[in-house]
Amino acid sequence: MRQHLIRCALMRGGTSKGAYFLAADLPASPEERDALLLSIMGSPDATQIDGLGGGHPLRSKVAIVSPSTAPDADVDFLFAQVSVEESLVDTSPNCGNILAGVGPFAIERGLVAAQAGTTTVRVRTLNTGAIADLEVCTPDGAVAYDGDARIAGVPGTAAPVRISFRDVAGSVCGALLPTGNTSDIAGGVRVTCIDNGMPVVIIAAASVGSKGYESVAELNAGTELKARLEAIRRVAGRLMGMGDVANKVVPKVSLIAPAQHGGCVATRNFIPHTCHTAIGVFAALSVATACLLPGSVAEGIAAVGDGDEQLLSLEHPTGEFEVYLDADRSQPIPVIRRGGMLRTARMIFDGVAYAHANYQSRQRRPS
Repeated sequence: MRQHLIRCALMRGGTSKGAYFLAADLPASPEERDALLLSIMGSPDATQIDGLGGGHPLRSKVAIVSPSTAPDADVDFLFAQVSVEESLVDTSPNCGNILAGVGPFAIERGLVAAQAGTTTVRVRTLNTGAIADLEVCTPDGAVAYDGDARIAGVPGTAAPVRISFRDVAGSVCGALLPTGNTSDIAGGVRVTCIDNGMPVVIIAAASVGSKGYESVAELNAGTELKARLEAIRRVAGRLMGMGDVANKVVPKVSLIAPAQHGGCVATRNFIPHTCHTAIGVFAALSVATACLLPGSVAEGIAAVGDGDEQLLSLEHPTGEFEVYLDADRSQPIPVIRRGGMLRTARMIFDGVAYAHANYQSRQRRPS
């Protein structure tokens, strides 16, 4: 039997890396598609040595892109988080970092015609229905990857990809505050459960015995803390109407503490069982939004100014992440009109990926 060949691009999007496919090149059946992706990425295996995956959740991601059927979008994007150590492909969350590569990929594949200077690619995320506008640098009618933009967690500089989100509140849970409250008690700890593009459980670091400034390695080695956070996450997941989240990658968890370097707040983020070296795009959007909410866990911890338009710097282990928010703060619960941020992306490889000849049977579990 011969291995299966599928056209694939390997791209860095923001602080993540993933395999990008055209939907037309993948099986229509979700079950067969997921088996194929597990084979290509090398899962389940802690090293993913037999596939494209990098042995870490940030490097085991997939983008599936197609022409959009929506009148207000150019392309549709389905994000898939491929588990490293389990035979699991999760399409319930979104990923704003991988989203950053969708605009360049869509232009490279001819789904969107490049314009002179910059090209706006309107992307509908199928996971959540959210619409985002991506401004891609296209001098001379081609995607440019070199530039002066710098983002924390990525070495060097690159061309900017400006992302602006529309109507992402409640994208997964159906409401900005899925529990109806600005704070709740989960696992004996006060938390804020929020969904402004990504369901996140926000916890004051001090309430679980953390400083909120520990290194990624220290937090990943803290088995007792991680077990407690997972217990809180599972309770919060039920409060958010998500049911049993034991085998889901959402909600994420964000520990917060007062900023140390002049920003809005310090964060340590779990995705959901591994500490992120930075913070994901949609998680950043949700955490920044919580910083504006009276009565949230972030109140009294986060430093925010007055006014409806805010540029909030979220500190994380490798730097900071700036989030722009336009909110109507005259309401008891501010209404987020628009959010945005700057990311970068780079095409790393474009060619074909190989799936095992028997990829379907490899992923079948005994009944």
